Amino acid sequence: MNSKTKLILGIIAFVLFLGIAYTAYSSLSENYGPTQEPMTQGQDKPDAQSADPAAQEEKKTEAPNFTVYGTDGTEHRLSDFRGKPVVLNFWASWCPPCREEMPHFNEVYAQYKDDVAFLMVDLVDGQRETEESGQAFVDKEGYDFPIYLDKNHQAASVYGVSTIPTTLFIDGEGYIVTGYRGPLKKSTLETILKDMLKQ
Repeated sequence: MNSKTKLILGIIAFVLFLGIAYTAYSSLSENYGPTQEPMTQGQDKPDAQSADPAAQEEKKTEAPNFTVYGTDGTEHRLSDFRGKPVVLNFWASWCPPCREEMPHFNEVYAQYKDDVAFLMVDLVDGQRETEESGQAFVDKEGYDFPIYLDKNHQAASVYGVSTIPTTLFIDGEGYIVTGYRGPLKKSTLETILKDMLKQ
């Protein structure tokens, strides 16, 4: 086999490799894109509306209470924020998708902080994520939202959080409206908050 034939076969193999890589990337992008499938809470779809108001009322899921800690050590319970819609976000500074969505949360927090409670819950395990590493990340990026520490992963356990970021939206009466796994876009955050504030 001469060098010209080898070169042609090499080019064909490389083109085939690129085709396979592109197909695999496209498939993964569809399955693990920036906005994942919404988590359903008592509804087939988050935006599904029941024709029967009583049936819709029965489908509501109350958000379980939990305790997290402020960076000053103060205890905070979810129930302390009753009366305002709540954005409950579970994250860690080592998590690339969490870092990706943080600028969006910071912008939306600046816009809605008077009407909505933002619970940005850092999953602190004392090893991979520490109180110091979470705070250092927030300080370095210049984020304004307050962070809360889930030191013993009580909050994450109560909500069955197995992947981060995970975000839940809770209405002023303490019921889960919807939730998402994966990084959220600013437009998604704004749409959900506007709908919650209309209620």
